[in-house]
Formats: sequence, C-alpha cells, structure tokens
Amino acid sequence: MQSAADTAIGQESAAAVSWQRMVAAVCAILLGIIFLVSGVWKVLDPFKTGELLEQAKVPAGFGRLGASALGTLEVLAAFMLFYPRLRRWGGLLGSGLIVFFLGWIGYYYSALVGKECSCFPIIKRSIGPGFFLGDGVMLLLGLAAFAWSAKVVSAKLPATALAAIALLAGVSYGVNTWKHSNVQVPTPVIVEGKPQNLAEGKVLLFFYDPSCMHCDAAARFMSKLNWGDTKVVAIPTVNPQWAGSFLHDTGFKQATTSLELDKLKKAFPFVDPPYGVALLDGQVKETFTQAQFNEPLPQPDLQKLGFVK
Repeated sequence: MQSAADTAIGQESAAAVSWQRMVAAVCAILLGIIFLVSGVWKVLDPFKTGELLEQAKVPAGFGRLGASALGTLEVLAAFMLFYPRLRRWGGLLGSGLIVFFLGWIGYYYSALVGKECSCFPIIKRSIGPGFFLGDGVMLLLGLAAFAWSAKVVSAKLPATALAAIALLAGVSYGVNTWKHSNVQVPTPVIVEGKPQNLAEGKVLLFFYDPSCMHCDAAARFMSKLNWGDTKVVAIPTVNPQWAGSFLHDTGFKQATTSLELDKLKKAFPFVDPPYGVALLDGQVKETFTQAQFNEPLPQPDLQKLGFVK
C-alpha cells in the first residue's frame, strides 16, 4: 500500500511539473517574441533607436551604443527563452531587463510621462500607468519562465550565442556608421531662393520645428556662437511660413533658410528636431540628435570640428 501511495504521489508530482513546464514554455515564447522584435530593431537600426533612447534620458552621445548593447541582450534573452534547455536563464535575463526598464522609466517618470515609449517598431505606447501595467505583465511572464523551467547545466551555449549576437550587432553598427558617414549630399539645394552647393566648405544643417521650445532654445544658444566661415542652413520641419520669424525672434542671424525638407531629410533621416548635420566638403563629420542640443551642447563638438571658434 505504501508503494502504491508513493507511486500516486510521484505521478501527481510529475503531472504538476509537466503543467508548470507547459506554462513556462508558453510564457517564454510570448516574451521571447517581444524581445526578438525589440532587440532586432535596435541592432539593425542603432542610429534611429539610439536617438529614441537619448530622448528617454540616455546621456547624449551614448544612445547608439546603448541601442546596440540593449538589442544584443534582448536578442540573447529571446534565444534562450525559445531554447528549452536555456529557458530558465532566458527568463532570468528577460526579467532583469524588464526590471531595468521599469526602474529607468520610474526614475525619469516626471520628465517622460505622456511621451511615446518607442520600445517597439509599429506599436506605440505612451508612458503612463499603462506602461507599468504592460511591463508588469511581461515581468510575470519572465518570472514564470524562470521559476518553472529546468535548470541550465552548461554555460557554453549561452556564451557562444552572446558572442555571435554581439559580433552581428558590431557589424550592423559599423555598416550603419559607414552609411551615415558616406551620404550623397543633395546638390544643389535652394537656400534663400537661390541654388547652393552644400558639398563645398563647412556647412551645418539645422532641422527645427518653429513651434518647438527645445528648438527655440537651441537656436538662441547657437546664435551666440562665432561661426566664422561656417554656413548654417536652417530647415523648418513644419510650418515653413514661420521660418523667417523664428530666426528673427531667436536672433539666429547667421542662419539662412532652405525649405527643401523632403530632399534633405531623405538624405539625413532623423526622428525629431532639433537635429543637426555637420558637413565638410560634402562629407558628414558628425550628426547631432535632439539630446545634443542642450546648452552648452553642441558647442564643444562644433569647436573640435572647427565649425565654431
């Protein structure tokens, strides 16, 4: 009788484990899909996603590297969540990433509330209570995958996967950097009603929204700089009829206006203004994202390039 009882208990225990593993698998696959989409997006387009990260308070200039690093970890988490023998570690890494995101947004909540999260392509989420609810659900998926999956017996495969993903992310970063540095500058471009060759000399393209206070502050600060022989071409992204009054009101007398937004933004894509492109004889020397237009930025970088004195 004791043997029969032990057998029954063993069967119940096995059934419980089987049920838990099934739930863990479902949770892991759902969370893995989310991390795969988000991670691949960051790895393949570190410039765009890096710009979005900087808008989420990542220090200016570190968004691209941050996007590549986060994308690498997210793809690794997805790989381990999909692979049954590594699912436990995938749940742990995924949960850790979500806790990090929750902590970051929570710390900067007052500055970011109401803005788009931009965590995933296509899907739009505004930062607010719903953000924490959504990420809370994802955290539960990760914890379930961690708690109810088999123990990992070897770290060799995860280490190999990390190295491979990091290599691919590095190649992607290099290719994107090369593409952004070797843009064919559109020429001629109509500036102040006349054709101008932007591939000659030092040129700063300044994209701005006339109704944007951040753009207004950036223009007022840059109006105080000594531009020397650098040509500043300002391009309004909306309401071109306000271009003249914007430059007048901000005192940015050194800037000239071009209304060829479509042509220039196609060559130099960005997410939101203010955005700048430093050109030297038609070659892109540096780009300045929204986060890099906060006084005293971008003055130090412009001085290193010799664009301002």
